[in-house]
Amino acid sequence: MASPRSLRRCLFAALSAALVATAAVGPARAASASAGASAAAVTFSDTFDGAAGSPVDSSKWTLETGDNVNNHEREYYTSGTNNAALDGQGHLVITARKENPANYQCWYGTCQYTSARLNTSGKFSAQYGHVEARMKIPRGQGMWPAFWMLGTDIGSVGWPNSGEIDVMENVGFEPSTVHGTIHGPGYSGSNGIGAGYSLPNGQAFADAFHTFAVDWAPNSIKWSVDGTVYETRTPADVGGNTWAFNKPFFLILNLAVGGYWPGDPDGSTAFPAQLVVDSVSVTTSDSAAGVAIKGLAGKCVDVAGANPANGTPVQLYDCNGTAAQQWTVASDGTVRALGKCLDVTGGGTADGTAVQLYDCNGTAAQQWAVSSAHDIVNPQANKCLDVTGNNSANGTRLQIWTCTGAANQKWTVG
Repeated sequence: MASPRSLRRCLFAALSAALVATAAVGPARAASASAGASAAAVTFSDTFDGAAGSPVDSSKWTLETGDNVNNHEREYYTSGTNNAALDGQGHLVITARKENPANYQCWYGTCQYTSARLNTSGKFSAQYGHVEARMKIPRGQGMWPAFWMLGTDIGSVGWPNSGEIDVMENVGFEPSTVHGTIHGPGYSGSNGIGAGYSLPNGQAFADAFHTFAVDWAPNSIKWSVDGTVYETRTPADVGGNTWAFNKPFFLILNLAVGGYWPGDPDGSTAFPAQLVVDSVSVTTSDSAAGVAIKGLAGKCVDVAGANPANGTPVQLYDCNGTAAQQWTVASDGTVRALGKCLDVTGGGTADGTAVQLYDCNGTAAQQWAVSSAHDIVNPQANKCLDVTGNNSANGTRLQIWTCTGAANQKWTVG
């Protein structure tokens, strides 16, 4: 694949705002506290139910605005419902129009087209799992629909160090082919690493809905179309460069018009053009998500309500095997569940500072040391993970506290 995708100016502003958010509203989660350990936990799901003409769920998606000089795309991305709205039949419709109702200005002068681009930055991110979207793409020269992901650390490390996973891209001059690609340091833009998948017998992707997915695990990404795997990438494929995909990413949907790769629309291109999205979901197997951390009264460290939103309380709860209790003690000193990190609220160091779930960001508030004495210590505060008030009731909030050696600070990992 020869995609020269890079980030546009206005994305950085949107990300900067999202990355400092302290309590975003997260999407509904399908796994209940009583779900079996073998069930698939839905960490994100949007089936776009709602009245025709209504906007997307703002607790899940942010609409970006602006143009994209980096890729030389021709559209201006707008907010509101003119270019992204529900159709009343369970679909999100992203519409590219040949118009400029508000005299938008683009890198090349007065914009000729409008469209939409949505992301989940600051509202949902995941680290590993099955990521899929069921969509019907548009046809036409110059059309560039995409479903893709960026690392949540883009605000601090920039692109391509953040990593980019393109689950599906199509350029209009290839109506039968889609592409799956990774971009990272040393393998970005036209040097991205990927492959194409083509429908048989000259069928066009625009003729029907198809499901585009990746199965993403530590050091492995597999791409599929309608369940058929067509590409697998591992660290062995990046030529000795950094594998940038063992960390949280957020989701992006967009319909670009023109650009270096697809070329510009021509007289054969019909407008309006529509990317119709039936569903987007991220699931992960509980059995692969990590291990339980058990403490006071044999109960488990638990993400309240199994909610992956930033700021969700971390509590003590009966062990039940759900993904909300599956933790990974990572080599970078973080303790992770649901694609996010165990975090000391506000980076506090005082006794009684609560802990929460939050996007992994590399700060000292997310560093933990698990000792042979069964303590879990935050080195910045030099304090222990503690069950508030030595209370073994379900729902008791966890906090940091001066290490005392008491039972409410003792934990067994695994």
